[in-house]
Formats: sequence, structure tokens, C-alpha cells
Amino acid sequence: MSTDAAFTDLLGGADSANPSGPVLVVDFGAQYAQLIARRVREANVYSEIVPHTVTAAEVAAKRPSGIVLSGGPSSVYEEGAPQLDEAILDLGVPVLGICYGFQVMATALGGEVAKTGQREYGSTAVRISDSGVLLEGQPAEQTAWMSHGDSVARAPEGFDVLASTDGTPVAAFANDERKLYGVQWHPEVKHSAYGQAVLENFLHRAAGIPADWNSGNVIADQVAAIRAQVGSGRVICALSGGVDSAVAAALVHEAVGDQLVCVFVDHGLLRKDEARQVEEDYVTATGVRLVTVNAQKQFLDALSGVSDPETKRKIIGREFIRVFEKAQADLIAEAASEGDPIRFLVQGTLYPDVVESGGGTGTANIKSHHNVGGLPEDLQFELVEPLRTLFKDEVRAIGRELGLPEAIVSRQPFPGPGLGIRIVGEVTQERLDLLRDADAIVRAELTAAGLDAEIWQCPVVLLADVRSVGVQGDGRTYGHPIVLRPVSSEDAMTADWTRLPYDLLAKISNRITNEVDGVNRVVLDVTSKPPGTIEWE
Repeated sequence: MSTDAAFTDLLGGADSANPSGPVLVVDFGAQYAQLIARRVREANVYSEIVPHTVTAAEVAAKRPSGIVLSGGPSSVYEEGAPQLDEAILDLGVPVLGICYGFQVMATALGGEVAKTGQREYGSTAVRISDSGVLLEGQPAEQTAWMSHGDSVARAPEGFDVLASTDGTPVAAFANDERKLYGVQWHPEVKHSAYGQAVLENFLHRAAGIPADWNSGNVIADQVAAIRAQVGSGRVICALSGGVDSAVAAALVHEAVGDQLVCVFVDHGLLRKDEARQVEEDYVTATGVRLVTVNAQKQFLDALSGVSDPETKRKIIGREFIRVFEKAQADLIAEAASEGDPIRFLVQGTLYPDVVESGGGTGTANIKSHHNVGGLPEDLQFELVEPLRTLFKDEVRAIGRELGLPEAIVSRQPFPGPGLGIRIVGEVTQERLDLLRDADAIVRAELTAAGLDAEIWQCPVVLLADVRSVGVQGDGRTYGHPIVLRPVSSEDAMTADWTRLPYDLLAKISNRITNEVDGVNRVVLDVTSKPPGTIEWE
């Protein structure tokens, strides 16, 4: 298929020795599309995600330096399966296809994709027969992460077959002249031993893209975007004290200064001493104006009698917005003559929140996060979400670049709905107090053991509607179990349970059962993600 001349004109320097446009990740409905973009950024190259419906003209207008086609859940032969504008492959831009994107490339270029009857899921042995530019510097046999039912049975004409597996005769191919490449496995997943090397070979060797992008670029881009969105408008920020909202607020403060007022909602679902930490640590570090709203009764009344986790999340999301509407009215009444009305609300939404709430192209709704799927339809604010396309570790790097103290930047993630979704069952004041005490013990012992840097997050969960028989003080008890959920992760998209020392687990269990009334059993959650999520609800 020939390329429209207009595409070449738009690209201008696409074939030059110094490409500088973004790497576009074409999303075919994969939950890992954003993870691909993140891995590209780890190689110090800027990336953006576009839907699979993007046209060749739209791609060309972005003047990309490279294109990556993501995986996806479909079969290329299914009716209604996501397709690619085949003219994209004729733009002269280097392209890497991954899994489904690899198969889309193969069919578009005249190759053959077939159901072999041999599915490959998880860790798979890959044999490299011709390393080429894409697989240069890698061992002839390696382990990669597969997730597919169809396979490329025949490479397109003019393509070299680079690798195979027992079930896939064409596991990677390349055409160096056209700079078109593909792999059946998922190099973006850490379980692929040389996955990052595949991506970096494509970016730096095949596409010739310099490694010159970093978190400072994100700050400059977001500051400019925030200024363009907000103008002279006034802004309030939903500051929870966690890493996400703290960094989001710091970015907005960098952009618009005193136009920002941070509002901290003490909704009664916080951990022990958290309100004091927010008021002291963050204000001292940034100088941002902070307004604290005590809304404990409002949230507990709204949650009364509710046990369903999705309903709890939506209630919490709704009440957050109602609180901010009230804060907006109070601030305007306080200074009616000071500038524009408050029309903007800052949230520390991250991409995992979006994708799990069904916000990715073709992705499933795993659970509604209070700041995404839980927002009310009658929202009166325009949202400012400078971290919406980023992962947690990227957010931490930006926070450090902005000069936030390590005590805030390295703080363990804490869900926006707080302890409300760490109580499995109805939320009551008694249950909150019980869980707060148990959580404080766990955090104190992990810190004392020097494990804060090794653990991504350790949710402490109260199974409020479950009781078990115990013996305490020579008497029978009928108490609640507490669940410990220590996990290790890089981005919250996947996670594994952290192997804590037995002596530490014993100490935590003894302290909780001795010091927290109503608890007579402590259990450990040893489930990875997937299949389980990090939080229980």
C-alpha cells in the first residue's frame, strides 16, 4: 500500500538522523498499554498513548520518532477485532509490534496468523536464531512472558525470523530496511528476562532515538498544561497526605502559586495520627495554604448500614465532592473580591486508578476508584489531574525533583477511601478505632525492622463480618480476624506478597492480639496480583 504524499510532508524529519517526536503506543485494549509507555520512559524517551482507531494522518501529524503496537485480548480473525490503519506501516516511522500488535502487523504485511492449538501463557522458553538489531546482545535461549492463543505461522515477505518457541514458529521478526519489528512475547513485563533490552534496542538502535527525556520534562510539560488549563482561575486540591495528591498539589503550586488552596478532609477513615502528619509535614515543606475540614460525621452517616464495596466507594467519592463544594462556597464567601471563582479541583489520580476503573481502551472495570468511576454525574468542578498518565514510581521521582521531603515521597500508598475499604463489612466508629490501632502496630513494627523501603504497601484489613473462637486470659473469646497484606510492586499493576521474617510476623501478631480489644486472630494474605488486587475491596 502506498503512502499519501501528505503524510510524508507532515512527517518532515521522520527519516532524519535526529528524530525528536514522541513514541506513540497504539492501544489495542491491553491493560499493559500504559506499562509499555512507562518502559519507554524508563529508557529516557518520551511516549504517548493513542487508541487503535488512530489514522495514519493523525499519527503523522504527531511527527513520531517511533511507534509501538500493544497487545490486546482479541484474535485478529474475530469479527469486530481491533484493526490498524495499515498506512501507518508505510509512514517510514520505526514500528515495534507486541503480541496482538505483532499479529496485526503480520496480517497487514501479508504474513499468516493461525490458531496452532497450543496456547502459551506465562513463562516461556524462547530460542533466538538471528539476533539482528532487535535482539542484539541477548542469549540464544531466554525466558519471556507469553499470553496468546494465536501464533504467527509465516512471516511477511522480506522479513527475517529472529526467534521461535515450541508452540510458535515465528516468535519475532524484523525488516531492518523498513524498520519494522515484532515480538510475540511481552517485553514490557518484568518477567521477560531481557524485555527492557528489546525495547531499548528498538528505541535506540533501530529507531535511533536519543535517551534525553526525564522527570524534569514531565514537570515542565505539566506546569505548562496546568497554566493553560487554569489561566487566572482559582484552584482547590483534594490533599489526602498520600504521595499522589501531595505531588499533584506541588505541581499545581509550581504552576499557579497562590491561586491554589489545599483542602484536607478528615473523613474519619484515616490512619492514626495521619491528620496531624498532613498538617505539619506538608505545609512545612511547601508553604501551601491548607484548609482542614472535619467531615467525620458526614461520612460515617452516609456509610451507615452499607457493606457492598462498590457502593462504599461511590458514597465516599460522592461525599468528597460534596465537601469540596462546601469548601468552595466557604472560600468564596471568605474572600468574595479576591480574583476569579474557584472552578478547578486537583486530584492525584494515577493511571492504575483509571485502568482498573475501565478507563483504558477496551479494558474491563475491575473496581471503581473513588476519584474515577466513583465521581458523581453532577460534578460542578473542572478536574485538574496532572498525574493521570503516570505510575507511582514516576510520581515519586517527580516529587523528589520538586523538592518534597522524603517522608512524604516515600510514604506507602494509602487508598483514597481510606480504612472504609479496609473494613470488609459495614463501617462503624468502633470498627474504625479497632482497625486504626492494629494498623498503627503493623506500621510501627515494619519501620522498626527497617523494611519500609522493601515493602510497596501493607494493607491491614478487618474482616468485620467474620468472627472466630479464641482463648484469651483463660476465657473464651469470639473476636475478629485481622489480615496482613504486605506486597512488593513497581507500579501496582502487578504485585507479589512480601516474604516477611517469621519472627516479625510473630511479634506483630502477639502485639495485635494482646493490645487490640476485639481481635483474637491475625492471618497473612499470600496472594499475588493477579489474581487478587492489592486492596481487598
